[in-house]
Amino acid sequence: MADSWDTLLAKIGIAKTFSDAAQNHKVYTVDDETLRQMINYLGFKLKDKNESERLLQKIEDRRWQYVLEPIYVVRTGKKVFDAVIKAEKTDSLSLQLNLNGKPIKVDYTWHIAETKQIGRNEYVRVQLEITSELAPQYYDIELKAGENVSRSVLAVTPDKCYVPEVLHHKKPWGFAVQLYSLTSARNWGVGDFTDLQNFALMCAKVGADVIGVNPLNVLFHDYPENASPYSSISRLFLNPIYIDVEKVAGYKPQYVDEKALAAARSAKDIDYTTVYNLKIKALQKIFDNFIIKPQSKEYQKFAKYCARAGADLDNLATFQALYSEQKDKVYGGWNAWPKELQNPHSSAVAEFKKSHQKEILFFKFLQYVADTQLQNVYQIIEENGLSIGLYRDLPVGLCKDSAELWADNDLFIKNCGAGAPPDVFFPTGQKWCLGAFNPYRLKEATYRPFIKILRAAMQGAGALRIDHVMSLMRLYIIPDASEDGTYVYYNFDDMLGIVALESYLNKCMVVGESIGNVPDGFIDKIHERGIYSLSVLWAERWNGCGDFKAPFDFAPSAFCSVGTHDMAPLKMRWFGYDIETMYKLKMLDDAERQNQYKGREDERKRLLGALDWAGVWPADKPRQGDCLYGEGYPQGIMEAVEAYVSSSCSIVYLAQLEDIFGVEVLQNLPGTDRDKHPNWRRKLPVKIEDYGQNEDFVHAVAIIKKYR
Repeated sequence: MADSWDTLLAKIGIAKTFSDAAQNHKVYTVDDETLRQMINYLGFKLKDKNESERLLQKIEDRRWQYVLEPIYVVRTGKKVFDAVIKAEKTDSLSLQLNLNGKPIKVDYTWHIAETKQIGRNEYVRVQLEITSELAPQYYDIELKAGENVSRSVLAVTPDKCYVPEVLHHKKPWGFAVQLYSLTSARNWGVGDFTDLQNFALMCAKVGADVIGVNPLNVLFHDYPENASPYSSISRLFLNPIYIDVEKVAGYKPQYVDEKALAAARSAKDIDYTTVYNLKIKALQKIFDNFIIKPQSKEYQKFAKYCARAGADLDNLATFQALYSEQKDKVYGGWNAWPKELQNPHSSAVAEFKKSHQKEILFFKFLQYVADTQLQNVYQIIEENGLSIGLYRDLPVGLCKDSAELWADNDLFIKNCGAGAPPDVFFPTGQKWCLGAFNPYRLKEATYRPFIKILRAAMQGAGALRIDHVMSLMRLYIIPDASEDGTYVYYNFDDMLGIVALESYLNKCMVVGESIGNVPDGFIDKIHERGIYSLSVLWAERWNGCGDFKAPFDFAPSAFCSVGTHDMAPLKMRWFGYDIETMYKLKMLDDAERQNQYKGREDERKRLLGALDWAGVWPADKPRQGDCLYGEGYPQGIMEAVEAYVSSSCSIVYLAQLEDIFGVEVLQNLPGTDRDKHPNWRRKLPVKIEDYGQNEDFVHAVAIIKKYR
């Protein structure tokens, strides 16, 4: 029975044991009841562990119950797939492919790979191989066996993701920024798409090639303080808070409360509620005048946008209108709504759409305006020759109380959320509570939901960062009622193939955020498919805690930076203010606090040693003393660190403005919400208009250009 239990878990793709990413690699064993529940959460039925052999047999028999899989993901050099048919039908087997509705004649071979007797009939599993050359693309399969016709999708993928020409002769560089944090003399208290345009112009002026931004996806309309860009309600659409309202046709100055606007601009941290409501009120007034002119050219553009965005936009706008209508009646999100409203295809929802057309149209209008302004950003980037351009960020999951889950709840793992086990940066693990695709439902849907979110993020972008890229292989899933979880495995080859194909079709290079619990061989596997990894200075140490690696020891196939938005900026890290922050929030006890300080002291010594060895201290700011804990911030260390990391052999370098400007606060402290720490609310201390006169910025750019 033990063998069948282990085989069942392996067959379904659920980890019985796993190790963390801490230095001692502690091994965790998952209890049987959690494993049994996880089997059921994935859509299988198992009442008792003793029934594992029966379920295993049922799963193994399932492949003989249909002719074709929903989709086959293959490479251009080996286009092989299988089909199950009656043995007597093999003589009449014929294959045709269709591309965009047009038939394509292909040459192919086939052979019988397996035979099985089912009742009175003999069935065979036939392996077919297409020998004709096919360009990377999605093809429709039409397989005939006698009078029976079966259909599927064939995703023919390139061996590697798209690589821009610039990488063949240059090591590009740029900046990683949180769009909301950009400050300017003209924005409304949060960075917006005009700020991003102006930032792109600045990048072109100083010779930068790439701009990395946080996820730009739409968040809760009714709860602006739910500000995490990694917990959106849809990864297909944009956050209206990034709209520059003053650039929207029809805007009038009297549409905004100047006193409230001045307060939002001068606030130390972002006041999301004030800023968002100011923008929405002004946009509502613009919209009220907009919809009474359906014959205008602008309205016709809006109508075309709505037609292109189709059912996905309709679902989002309907969800948002429903949420606004239900928020004061029901607590607990859409899962607590009346049953008839929980199904987007119900007659009750259809009736709501009829009676709330204007409200729904307003939410579509917000997306139209946001999309138009983002397209203007892309145009500015293209016109000014940034060789990579916008480097967007695709979150690993989304808020469980979201439009995506409401629109197609069966696609996601039930009663669970994505998270992460303990690692070197977060010793207690992380419970993200994010909705995660059910790998079986995802394949049944021919990966279309995954393809759609890739396309939404890649369109117009030069690069895409896939957050927690290990999720292409496995994702740590935690039941809602528990703090402990385990890994659920995805079809890694299929997921990699889809990413490579979409990268090729959209001409967008791909980067995988691979910091944390990385399986052995994983990095080699993604590099083999042309996905670049992510490297940060603080993780580039021998054995995890030894000396810092020399710049020539960094991974070449990587985007590198000093840190990330989840890590303390350089100056904050030097003084250990992040350690003290966690201690005050009771995230560390006294012993852990002391251990962290000892580790940080060792880190500082090793960092200074590495900078000395590399000879990267600026000539006008040579190192003076150790300046270890309590002795101040070493002059020239920002420039030295920028030189050290930008001189690495990693293909792309991303500088962080927080490091350059000496910021001493965290953008995000994982494991906390806004009641404990102002995550996602930090404004940069320097306005975009002043970058060219800022001494630290000018010095950092000069140093980076020297080494890039």
